[in-house]
Amino acid sequence: MSLMSRSFRVAAIAMVATLLTHAPAGAQDRITVFAAASLTNAFQDIGKLYKAQTGKDVAFSFAASSALAKQLEAGAPAAIFASADNKWMDYAEGKDLTLKATRVTPIGNSLVLIMPADKARDVTIDKSFDWLAFLGADGRLATGLTDSVPAGIYAKTALTSLGQWDKVRERIVGAESVRAALALVERGEAAAGIVYSTDAAIARNVKVVATFPADSHPPVEYPFEIVKGQDNADTRAFFDFLIGPDASKVYAQYGFVVK
Repeated sequence: MSLMSRSFRVAAIAMVATLLTHAPAGAQDRITVFAAASLTNAFQDIGKLYKAQTGKDVAFSFAASSALAKQLEAGAPAAIFASADNKWMDYAEGKDLTLKATRVTPIGNSLVLIMPADKARDVTIDKSFDWLAFLGADGRLATGLTDSVPAGIYAKTALTSLGQWDKVRERIVGAESVRAALALVERGEAAAGIVYSTDAAIARNVKVVATFPADSHPPVEYPFEIVKGQDNADTRAFFDFLIGPDASKVYAQYGFVVK
């Protein structure tokens, strides 16, 4: 095991211990959902709806899908995993962490280019788009880590498909989650960013200036699965709620594509 892998595992196990040690009273009586950072607002609203209807609380942990999958692998307690791409759900399945038979993909998203609102100008992304001129002399392009975070992976795939990756790779700032990349653009620390359309929609100080061609990257999909050993009545009830009509309305409100 490499030093980096060993350090990651130690950090993940420490996080698990912290979660268990500092869990509030009664936390064992509610399920925990691991969800991609881009689902934060929608899932929080869905959790409130669920409590209003059932009286039951649901705990959420939001982060990059890659980080959540690794936390599950390290033993972190969760009942449901909602990933922002198929790769990390496949990874969880491959490690026998989740129940493949429960897999559903109820929503999708689109990949967009954003800029700080006060500097935004609409552009068209195609193979002739001049990224270096767009970013300027020192401008940076924020997205998720391109080797692990789904938004970053989609971004790298799209840029590669368009023949632009080698031109812009040195300008990319990889963040630990898509929301962290969004924040860099919101604060003006990056000239532009590649995020999901739903993230851009909740931001105050950014504007979508282009949408990536759908054929430049795989569809942005969100597979959900129940974690192995957690297939019980409480988990099933919330899992069904996540893919039911009330949740679908919330997804639509935030701009997700409901399938």
